[in-house]
Amino acid sequence: MKLTGITHGRNVFLIFLGAFIFSVGINFFAIPSHLAEGGFTGISLLLHYAFGWSPGLIILLLNIPLLFLGYRVFGRRTFVYTLIGIGASSLMLELTTPIATAWGSPPKDILLCALYTGVLVGVGLGLIFRIGGTTGGVDIIARIVQKYLGWSIGRTMFLFDFAVIASSVFLIGLNMAMYTLVAVFISARVVDFVVEGLNASKAATIITNHPQELARTITQKMNRGVTILKGKGGYTGHEKEILYVVVGPNELPKLKDTVNHYDPFAFVVVHDAKDVLGEGFTYGK
Repeated sequence: MKLTGITHGRNVFLIFLGAFIFSVGINFFAIPSHLAEGGFTGISLLLHYAFGWSPGLIILLLNIPLLFLGYRVFGRRTFVYTLIGIGASSLMLELTTPIATAWGSPPKDILLCALYTGVLVGVGLGLIFRIGGTTGGVDIIARIVQKYLGWSIGRTMFLFDFAVIASSVFLIGLNMAMYTLVAVFISARVVDFVVEGLNASKAATIITNHPQELARTITQKMNRGVTILKGKGGYTGHEKEILYVVVGPNELPKLKDTVNHYDPFAFVVVHDAKDVLGEGFTYGK
């Protein structure tokens, strides 16, 4: 689908917003607390602690060689957003450094600083990832390795992050490296939450002897669409109609009551449905 100029403008704004939030987590909490990070950010922080070099400039310099390789594994849109993401994150790290210095010391509780670092970095990166961009670094390496060696992206990123954090022990000490693991773990969870969206719902697969009546009731009383799938019993071989419906978390008790009313012996499987798009969820009913 071709994106409009307004959509592109919104996406670029989200990249810069995400880069700003990311940089606040690094400059306001990670650096003053002497925490490390995974990936290229972790390498830049270690070089900053060792030699006083600018993290924003280091990230930019580390990514330049990878960009020439990255355009072969990214699509045009992702490559452009990655280019903007790298530039925005480097710029925001530079711009927020004097603000963080003037702001003063972070909380003395290192665990609290690790949590704030994880949340802010996760939210910032999540906003960038959500619109299809990246901040370069390990993400480019992981996609190249996947293309030529067949490794999963997650495996490569985990190994790279583990190597960086393990190396940080010699510079920041074991305790701070362990706090860094807390920050990285929180960051990963927050990224997943932001990327998957706030539209988490519940999807129910219902096997019942009264599919038509139940489907009609769900549609009329709950104002939710129901899809009827064809199935066959594995043991009996009998043809069955299976209902599939997605509802909001607060509607799940009502759905269960409705199913129980029509068929107390119905077989119901409920699972999480994340980032639901469509009428009744993201579009007007």
